[in-house]
Amino acid sequence: MASGLANGYDTSMNWTLPNILTVLRLFAAPGVAVMFLYFARPWADWYALALFVTAALTDFFDGYLARAWKQESRFGAMLDPIADKAMVIIALLVITGFSGMNPWILLPATLILFREVFVSGLREFLGSDASTLKVTRLAKWKTTLQMIAIAVLFSTGAFEHYFGMESFGMDQEMIFEILAGRVEDTLGLVWKYYGMIYSWYAGIVLLWCAAVLTLATGWDYFNKALPFLKGSK
Repeated sequence: MASGLANGYDTSMNWTLPNILTVLRLFAAPGVAVMFLYFARPWADWYALALFVTAALTDFFDGYLARAWKQESRFGAMLDPIADKAMVIIALLVITGFSGMNPWILLPATLILFREVFVSGLREFLGSDASTLKVTRLAKWKTTLQMIAIAVLFSTGAFEHYFGMESFGMDQEMIFEILAGRVEDTLGLVWKYYGMIYSWYAGIVLLWCAAVLTLATGWDYFNKALPFLKGSK
């Protein structure tokens, strides 16, 4: 197995712990969608949330450990952004589908997907000059905000189904009386209802903020790539 250094990265294919964490995060991305194929809701929502949050945490630890243990590699540098994009894109597709194509989710999700495809295309076009589009601090904040928004929206689905299950068979007047506090809440409808409402609005605000940051970083990358796009072929 050949090994060496290039641009400060180990070029060997060593299966270090940081690289293993990155690979596991990549495999966890489709696992989020698979949860909804094998489990009924709201359990699928909770399992998807747990898997997504666990995978998102590895995004911090793999980079931290690679730097601390001096195990940064070209393999890890290549795979890390791919794993992040796979997680975000697949999770957004799942959330958008189960939201009934709600425009408050569909529009920011579309903007995020557009930017990811656009920047990936820029990097592919630039080839050996792709190092011009190095990941910036703002881009890292963008990814973090995307993952937090997605996690919050997964919890919304869980609260929504718990509330629906517990209130099944009740008429609207009874539900209103319980939420208003005029009838004893023996099933915990109040906290499930407000958990659903608050997590929904928080998730939407976070997702739109993530979409704005996503477009801002996309524009920054485009400006950096512009000098390479002006020349003749």
